[in-house]
Amino acid sequence: MMSTKRFPDTSLPPAPAPATYGAPARVPVPAPRRGWSWMGGMGICLSAMLLGGGMGIAAEPPASGPDGGYLTPAMQPDGTQYLPPPPQPGTARQHTDDRAFTSTRALKGTPRWALATSDADLHEDALLHAFSCAAGQNLSTAATPHLAALIHTMDMSEAPDMRKSKAYWHRPRPFVGNGQPICTEDDRAHLATSGAYPSGHTMLGWSIALVLAELLPDRATPILQRGRVFGESRIVCGVHWESDVQAGYMVGAAEIAAMHGSPAFRADMEQARSELTARRRDAVGSQDPACAIESDAARHSPL
Repeated sequence: MMSTKRFPDTSLPPAPAPATYGAPARVPVPAPRRGWSWMGGMGICLSAMLLGGGMGIAAEPPASGPDGGYLTPAMQPDGTQYLPPPPQPGTARQHTDDRAFTSTRALKGTPRWALATSDADLHEDALLHAFSCAAGQNLSTAATPHLAALIHTMDMSEAPDMRKSKAYWHRPRPFVGNGQPICTEDDRAHLATSGAYPSGHTMLGWSIALVLAELLPDRATPILQRGRVFGESRIVCGVHWESDVQAGYMVGAAEIAAMHGSPAFRADMEQARSELTARRRDAVGSQDPACAIESDAARHSPL
């Protein structure tokens, strides 16, 4: 049965801007819904979902951070310090962002648009399935519960950096102030109140790609390619600027690098590695239409 649990929402409520910054989908995709807020109680909510949701996890993953994540405050990277600021209006970088947003509006109704819609779905099984073709095996909460638990804790660990960065810049999203289509119209009003920079979906997708590439090194190239496409889906969807996505890749890489300093993270990685190795015969067939759509998306980057 498809899981209805979802990884945390990557958007935030409004925050003051700093003074210095004046074909069919892969799977049937329900209208994206807001997940748990990163504001307050996140660790408790997610731990309860993980332990009580019937995922088949024997025990809560070992944690080193105060909220059940892998990172202590001293280990947590700070994107407001290592990221470049988002493009200023009227600059060449902003012109590049504008061009990417405008050109990708023509993709509405295409298989690439459907893939972007599917990639916006952060329900656990939808997210895991997004990387099944690249991993060469079926990934799901039922089939790979240790991997699912690892990603849960990774996401909790990354949340503070993303939350702080989005609130610091509070950049408007590309569809704000115009009637251009986005692939998740039901979320338009909610997303319009949240910061665009950096992209949280991209951060999570690239983090998953980095981890899977380490766990399945013989599949590293298609996995990393899929991680790129997952981030590019936010541009196609029309809810992030190109530079938001590029920053999301940076945040994901920074967070995973820091997590490698956690013994708990490394121990959970080994559990997930054993799980994936034991299931190598559960291959995704080339007849899966998702695989062809994802491959085509990789060949036609909006960047």
